[in-house]
Amino acid sequence: MKKNALVDNVLPPLVCISMLMALAAALLYAPTEKVMGDTQRIFYFHVPAAISAFVCFFLVFIGSVQYLRTRYAHWDRLALCAAELGVLFGLIVLVTGPLWAKPIWGVYWRWEPRLTSMLIAFSIYVAYLMVRTHGASAGQAPRLAAVLGVMAFINVPLVYYSVDLWAADQQLHPQRNVGLEPEMRYALWVCFAAFFLLLSLLLKRRLELAKVEEAVEKMRQRVAAGMDH
Repeated sequence: MKKNALVDNVLPPLVCISMLMALAAALLYAPTEKVMGDTQRIFYFHVPAAISAFVCFFLVFIGSVQYLRTRYAHWDRLALCAAELGVLFGLIVLVTGPLWAKPIWGVYWRWEPRLTSMLIAFSIYVAYLMVRTHGASAGQAPRLAAVLGVMAFINVPLVYYSVDLWAADQQLHPQRNVGLEPEMRYALWVCFAAFFLLLSLLLKRRLELAKVEEAVEKMRQRVAAGMDH
């Protein structure tokens, strides 16, 4: 309990401080990119959001595999909560990407490999959440969702390596491992740290809420069963 209380007291202000530092690093510290200008600053939030989404999707994969193997509810809970956050961060990617693309490409969206594969991944995990909510009976939904959670992760490496797998003339998206000036690289790492802390806080809070939801649902079922008798 003391450890959890310490985390609860330290993590939220740490997230606030790190996010302020990320804003300062991206908007004030990092130099202006010579070709794209200030529009490039979206990069400092677009890329960490994408990596955060990938981390969430990996947690869905781990939770789903472990649930299928053990049938322990806490693995299913982890997969569900991580999927919700993965969809949230994926949405940030799909919003910031077009906002970045419009001034550079002249259009909000081009059906190029990286964008298209990310949209597909996002759609699959939305389908995962739909299966959990509407797709099956309460007893079958976790198992079916776990199977989908395992299969869905196949697309995640495809998104990450899509800029390498398709010909360069099909790609408008920047390549991986683009050389950055030192100040840009430092700013990016600050933003990575801020997003990681934010993800940790959101996941912790969502898991706690999921436990409360499960307890309330069990109480509701007991009350309903008592009324039937």
